[in-house]
Amino acid sequence: MPDYTIAVVADTHVPDRVGELHPHLLPSLREVQPDIILHAGDICAPDILAQLGRIAPVEAVRGNRDWAFVTVLPQVRRLTINGVKITLQHGHGAFGDYLVDKMAYLWQGYRFERYATIVRRAAGGAQVLVFGHTHHAECVWENGVLLFNPGSASMPPNRQGMPSFGVLQIGDDGKVEATIHPLRAFRWNGRHWADSGQMSQNS
Repeated sequence: MPDYTIAVVADTHVPDRVGELHPHLLPSLREVQPDIILHAGDICAPDILAQLGRIAPVEAVRGNRDWAFVTVLPQVRRLTINGVKITLQHGHGAFGDYLVDKMAYLWQGYRFERYATIVRRAAGGAQVLVFGHTHHAECVWENGVLLFNPGSASMPPNRQGMPSFGVLQIGDDGKVEATIHPLRAFRWNGRHWADSGQMSQNS
């Protein structure tokens, strides 16, 4: 099997936080020419998967805000590509995990290890653990295991930085390469996507 390209998207949040996808997301995904797209949850609108599906086949899991997908999507998916085992999940864990994390977030703010602990529970021996939920992009290798969060494709953490998506390249030898791709130039201003440079000038 030749090298395999995986685009990774998470936390699109259409329409609960933004009204439509970032203007650069779909064009950027087309440039990547992925063999498959993984969506790590908080999709929110079924049409988002349809839009992604016009670019490449989509595998998705449901997030804590995916009420429309409760009976349609699982919380965890497991795939094997070029011999590499991948676990796809949102990363919020069980309801108790979610509540505890909400309190911890208010007290401590973002802590990668807090979420990594939840994600590892569903690893199932996978070499690549893909998740979302935090809106913080992460590409962390631990003892040969990759914990990969592409960041939110719509809303960066605390509205700072840029939305982003991720790309995984898996060689025919099983080698994994991972990159984060910021979606520049536009930010959501409450009603529509606006040029971020113009927003800075007006602020």
